[in-house]
Amino acid sequence: MVYFFTTNRVFLNSVWSDIFFSSYWFVDRQEELHLCSGQVPAAILTKSLDFKLCDTMSMSSATKGDRKAAIDVASWMFNIVTSVGIILVNKALMATYGFSFATTLTGLHFATTTLLTLFLKWLGYIQSSHLPLPDLIKFVLFANFSIVGMNVSLMWNSVGFYQIAKLSMIPVSCFLEVILDNVRYSRDTKLSISLVLLGVAVCTVTDVSVNAKGFIAAAVAVWSTALQQYYVHFLQRKYSLGSFNLLGHTAPVQAASLLLVGPFVDYWLTTKRVDAYNYGLTSTLLIVISCTIAVGTNLSQFICIGRFTAVSFQVLGHMKTILVLALGFVFFGKEGLNSQVILGMVIAIAGMIWYGNASSKPEGKERVSLPVSSTPKTQDYNVLSVSSETDH
Repeated sequence: MVYFFTTNRVFLNSVWSDIFFSSYWFVDRQEELHLCSGQVPAAILTKSLDFKLCDTMSMSSATKGDRKAAIDVASWMFNIVTSVGIILVNKALMATYGFSFATTLTGLHFATTTLLTLFLKWLGYIQSSHLPLPDLIKFVLFANFSIVGMNVSLMWNSVGFYQIAKLSMIPVSCFLEVILDNVRYSRDTKLSISLVLLGVAVCTVTDVSVNAKGFIAAAVAVWSTALQQYYVHFLQRKYSLGSFNLLGHTAPVQAASLLLVGPFVDYWLTTKRVDAYNYGLTSTLLIVISCTIAVGTNLSQFICIGRFTAVSFQVLGHMKTILVLALGFVFFGKEGLNSQVILGMVIAIAGMIWYGNASSKPEGKERVSLPVSSTPKTQDYNVLSVSSETDH
């Protein structure tokens, strides 16, 4: 959808350039006489300068649009490649080599990310920034509850209900934006989100069984994940933090806390001790690869949510689910591939395309806010200002 906007912008710019060209080179008879005599009136010089300025601005706008489109596409591709890669590596590590310590592994991921951010800060590529301690603590709590909650939810619930819980993150993220940011979604945006949810559900949801403690774990996981992703966008916008800056603040605290509690959580979930695992050459190499890819996954998540929103990240992020399913059939067998899964993939992809087109329109996603007005309180009406906020 980004390319559609770029094409339209270039087209409009060319149209306006033609209009400026026609108007500024159309001179009356008197001005033509001045030109023939070698005298150039100030009006013509001014018009010529204005024409050049407008033409330059038009070309600059098109160039900026093209550059933004390229960065947007690169950000999504970076996130998709790293996310799908780490899922496949972790699947091989856990399913084939029995390394089932997911919380501890996540702590190692953030420890590796911390080392990279410290190294880049030492080289001077990351500038010093400030993040208040209360905001840092809230973010880390949301993020850690998300990680632990997802692991517990997967253990206590059926795979079908676990997938339903993951799908419910999109409505929850929409709810947070509506309540906290006064965002309003158009009808097409809502319908396209529903179509994505339907498609992914057809692909992934099979048996559905739920119990009380599993439901509580899923609820904690969903809400904490939605809040964590909302906070990524919120903190970057509020404190003007780059992706590496925010990672530099949050990754060390997450690494320390997860490595501290991770072994105990994993023992509670699996009744196995991480220090008693038989670390072979291949399993250790897979752990190193997983930690390396995780740096890109963490960074790309912050980049995408910072450039877009948590809702867009969730909706278009389901493309990763489709790719994981497809690559899983390629590398791990095709026994799960059937007409239902293929139908779900087609529906989900159609919904993502529709969402991209709908959310990129000015009315697709609007932030409604009450302006601060100096009018008397006795005035019996309020004026709402609506500002368009697109994801791209």
